[in-house]
Amino acid sequence: MLTKADIEQYFIAEKSAGLLFLILGIAAVLIAVVFFTFLKSPIYKGAAWPLIILGALQAGIGYTIYARSDKQRIDTVYAYDMNPGKLKSEEFPRMEKAIKSITIFLALEFVLLVVGIVLIWANRLFFVNVQPKGSAFWVGIGLVFIIQSLLLSGADYLAYKRGKEYIAKLEHFTGKP
Repeated sequence: MLTKADIEQYFIAEKSAGLLFLILGIAAVLIAVVFFTFLKSPIYKGAAWPLIILGALQAGIGYTIYARSDKQRIDTVYAYDMNPGKLKSEEFPRMEKAIKSITIFLALEFVLLVVGIVLIWANRLFFVNVQPKGSAFWVGIGLVFIIQSLLLSGADYLAYKRGKEYIAKLEHFTGKP
């Protein structure tokens, strides 16, 4: 059964996850700046590009989640008491959409992982001291793809799991199948 405490707990966890994404995204961008500025070897230059792009996306998504969580929490708790029909008509569809989005993100992160592995495998000569031109650059990109995909998919899996638990309680509360 859905309670106000469940709603509060869900949105507090969502806000914390948004803050974590924001911090990790900013850290990735800062690391990329360090790589561009101070560590100018090809592997660091290769790592810097996906760090800056994925980090900026991560920070933007994290900020959006963090900034909207309190209002959503307040609105949803209010609806629980004053307008339970709103949970069925607005919150439940919002959560269904969020679960679908997370599923798409998980698939994209898997693709990113595979691309990272392929980039490293394709440039494996780099690791045995036969460095064809450009190989280190692509290895840097591959390493960041692997690391970022694992970090992001871990966070998204937790969000998916948390969302599925919340939506199950919403289903029970609203009587929606």
